[in-house]
Amino acid sequence: MKEEQNTIDRRNFLKTIGAAGLSSVWASTETIAGPNQSNAEEKPKYPQVPRRKLGKTKVKIPSLSLGTYQVDVENQILLRKTLQYGVNFWDTAYNYGGGNSELGIGKFLAKNPKVRKNLFLATKASDVKTPEEMEKRLATSLKRMNTDYIDLYFGLQQCSNPAWLTNKVRIWAESAKKRKLIRHFGITTHQNLAIVLAAVAKTPWIDVIMIPYNFYLTQDPELQAAVDVCYKAGIGLIAMKTQGMGQRISTDADKKLVNHFLQRGFTEAQAKIKLVLEDKRFSSACVGMKNVSVLNSNVAAAFDKTKLTQADRDIFKEYAKATCDGYCAGCADICNSALPDVPYVSDIMRYLMYYNSYGEQAEARKLFAQIPVKVRSKLLGTDYSTAEARCPQRMPIGELVAEAVSKLA
Repeated sequence: MKEEQNTIDRRNFLKTIGAAGLSSVWASTETIAGPNQSNAEEKPKYPQVPRRKLGKTKVKIPSLSLGTYQVDVENQILLRKTLQYGVNFWDTAYNYGGGNSELGIGKFLAKNPKVRKNLFLATKASDVKTPEEMEKRLATSLKRMNTDYIDLYFGLQQCSNPAWLTNKVRIWAESAKKRKLIRHFGITTHQNLAIVLAAVAKTPWIDVIMIPYNFYLTQDPELQAAVDVCYKAGIGLIAMKTQGMGQRISTDADKKLVNHFLQRGFTEAQAKIKLVLEDKRFSSACVGMKNVSVLNSNVAAAFDKTKLTQADRDIFKEYAKATCDGYCAGCADICNSALPDVPYVSDIMRYLMYYNSYGEQAEARKLFAQIPVKVRSKLLGTDYSTAEARCPQRMPIGELVAEAVSKLA
């Protein structure tokens, strides 16, 4: 009876959060004492998201972090709300929103300068590989965000090849730290995850790596082994793309997944976040949040201490198997070896996912347009059968590329 009552209470808790926001759940409706207020040392009036050590660094970060792709110069309320619940790790990039994401953070810090000392701020150099380009982009990012330093600088974004981890990059990263422009150096990757993770584990000057990690990727034993090696090497691990969005939008399998977790007292999205957070090798789940309602829902998932059962994990495994042909796992080397004339298939799958599942049509078209014209002209005339035969996910690559061309070109 007690277990049943706890389940009901949890459902009501999550339902209330979704309908009215976290601030209505607790008695106090006052703003949390922030670092720019005189009572900054007082106990927070709102519960704080649990914190975890970030690899071999000496810092602890919130287990839930804010992906700020959608934050711009006009959306400032969301930034303030994250701080109420201790979500003080904000992740952005040089090219997010055409620069508006960094400018939006800069606007907030200009109005709230004392917040900076309690903020863990990360940004990415975006599509560069050389120290010279990193230096220029870092200078721009610092100026945009009205700050003298970056806590975590992802100098290599979307690193798909260990060859990018050059000695020149190491020297620059160490120099940037000595000049106190950055505190920690990291990389992100969307492709060839296990290969890149294995290389990073042997690269002591890299502090952190951010990778996609979700219910699809938990099924990959090679990736699991690579994550474990990185974790044991002291590399800080941050998960992104935790929702496992693919090309499919609504299927019978989706309905079964949603209904199962509603019976458990979670939304589907909350269950996906909980699955990632229960993997203690990851310091934080970085989740894109467009508004306060999404923030409230995600924070509730981070607070909730109910553990997923084996039945829950089996449902995820069943769903992943049923829908894997709509999810690109980022094993670009497989596609590239089969399709040497069109080495952008993994990227195209990601852009199509942005269009179909994220609602980011304009950004998807913009990214697709950056593929060389010579490659784009070959997309519809290429035979994808070899790549489809090798694809671990059994994706209908030719069909999806044609869909991408029709929607993104």
